[in-house]
Formats: sequence, C-alpha cells, structure tokens
Amino acid sequence: MPVASSEKIFVKGNEAVAMAALEAGCRCYFGYPITPQSDIPEYLSRELPGLGGEFLQAESEIGAINMLLGASATGVRAMTSSSGPGISLKQEGISYMAGSELPGVIVDIMRQGPGLGGIDASQADYFQATRGGGHGGYRIIVLAPNSVQEMYDLTMLAFDLSDIYRMPAMVLADSVIGQMKESIVANPRPAVALPDKDWVVRGRKDGTPQNIVKSLKLGDGEMEKFHWMMHARYQELADKENRWEEVQTDDAELIVTAFGSTSRIARTAVAMAREAGLKVGLMRPITLFPFPKTAYAKLSERCKLFLDIELSTGQMVDDVRLSVARDADVLFYGRPPGTGSLPTPEELFEQIKKNYQARS
Repeated sequence: MPVASSEKIFVKGNEAVAMAALEAGCRCYFGYPITPQSDIPEYLSRELPGLGGEFLQAESEIGAINMLLGASATGVRAMTSSSGPGISLKQEGISYMAGSELPGVIVDIMRQGPGLGGIDASQADYFQATRGGGHGGYRIIVLAPNSVQEMYDLTMLAFDLSDIYRMPAMVLADSVIGQMKESIVANPRPAVALPDKDWVVRGRKDGTPQNIVKSLKLGDGEMEKFHWMMHARYQELADKENRWEEVQTDDAELIVTAFGSTSRIARTAVAMAREAGLKVGLMRPITLFPFPKTAYAKLSERCKLFLDIELSTGQMVDDVRLSVARDADVLFYGRPPGTGSLPTPEELFEQIKKNYQARS
C-alpha cells in the first residue's frame, strides 16, 4: 500500500495512524500488543522494514517507552502506541522524556478501566493524558481526532509539534475511532519548518564536547529554572497551537461540548435540535492540551449554557468549567465505561431538549 496518495482509500483508524507515521518520517516503532490498538504495530511490522526502518516488539510496555526515549535521543522520529493499562506502564518513561526535552509520539487508543477493564470505548484516560500522567509536574501535547481522516492528519501533526516544542505528543482516541473504517485521503507530509536537532546525542568530534541528554538536574537553581522554562513552553503552545471546531455557535443559546467519538454523536444530536427549532451549537476541542480556554471564554461571553458530554463520569468537564465565564452554567451528561453501548443521537437530543427547556 502506498504511504501517501491523493486518491481516497478505505482504512481503519488504527491503520491511518500507522500510514501517517510512515509519511511523517517515523522510522522506529517500539510497542507491545494490546486490544484495541494492535492494528498499529501489525501494520508497521509489515511496512517499516521495507522503508529501512526498525520495528521492535518489546518485552513490555516499559521496555517500549524506554526504547522510544533512546531512539529519540539520537534524533530519529519514533513512535509507540498502546491502550490504557499499557499507557499506565509507560508513564515513568514519558516523564523521563519530558524531563530530557525529547520529542516522540505516543498513541493511546482508549479502552475501559481502571485495571484491565474491557475493550469497549471509553474516554476516561482524559485526566491521565492531559495532566502528564507521571511524576514531576510536566505536560504533553494531546490531540483528539474524531474521524479516521483526523487520525491520519493529527498523527502527522503530532510528530511536527513534538519536534518543534521538544516534548512528547499524544494522539488520544478510543476503540470507536481506532476500529472504524472510513474513506480518507492520505495526503503527503506538509512542508513544515522544523528546528535543527543540534541537541542529539553524539560522540566527541574535532574536539567539540559531546551532547548529553538527561533529566537529572542537581545544579543550584537548575531544576527551578527548567520548570519555568517548561511553563513558558506550555504558554507558547497555548498561544500558537490551540485547535477546535465550532458548529452553529453564532446564535446558540445552548452549546454542547464533546471530544473524539462522542462529538460525532453529539453533532447529529445538535442537528436534530436545530430541526426541532432549538438554538443549539457544538464546540469540539481538538487539542486537549493545550486546552482551547480562550475559545470557550469567548463563547461564554454570549452563550451562558454549556452541556458537556463524555464517555466517563466527567473529566473534561473540569476544564470546561475553568475556561468559561463565571456566570456561565456548565451541565454534564456522561455514559461511563461498562454500560455496554454508546449513547444514541436520540438519547443526547433528549438531554439537550431537557436542559434547553429548563433554561427557558
């Protein structure tokens, strides 16, 4: 299969991630199989060797993330992927990558938890992803696709953002988006100005000192300086890289907000509400970190009622409440993992109608 093509092709979301990684220049993959993301290593194990790349099924998720750290330190584009339990095992390595200012892409195709949970869709990894997940107060870039096309596009974006800001980037989806098939256009990698990787590890050459990548900072004031530097980088991300989608929000009296697979169902419910004469819109964050706080704040200057919908008991809702104006109301409707089915558009429409009428 060609890596990039201007013609439409019919692929799974997980396959789109793998295709995009190859087109983005990823030549090292380290992972371990776990449902519902195993299509990604399966695809890359077949395609990477023919491109001169390296595929390695590690002995564990812990091994895989530390291999990603090592490959990244040499300057190569590298990736790993997993699901909830495996992402948990990777957290120490992700923290070390953040502390070492190393890029790298991590894909989390969310499943139910805690523990082994189940293989059905969930959005309960939101806290883990957007709060860093490991020790030390760091954050990582988090992108949330809601289609197979976005699985492709945002994976390529994740590699670029990770290199530009020298920090790990995560593509956060769930088993619905990972396992569904849609037609996509596998566009070639866009031209992006990337910084030189003058920090990569290397031996001494011509008397120049060798580069060392490390996260241990014991000098007087060194760690505090590093934390403020990371803080400034996160602020730069927030200023330059916020991404979101708005649907019919201009005159909305209630704005539904959702991310990932849930936003697809919510969009249909919003269309049903419009057909019923209700002024309802949709706000979908695409970057979960940085969260599009300014966009929410602007919307809440006019619309004072938000309905957050998630496949959990409520996680993103905290960020929505922190982002909107103080006089705005943020309501919540959740379907936590384990209920056995996704909410239907009709179910969400009833929630919209109930809260819209209560406002009146």
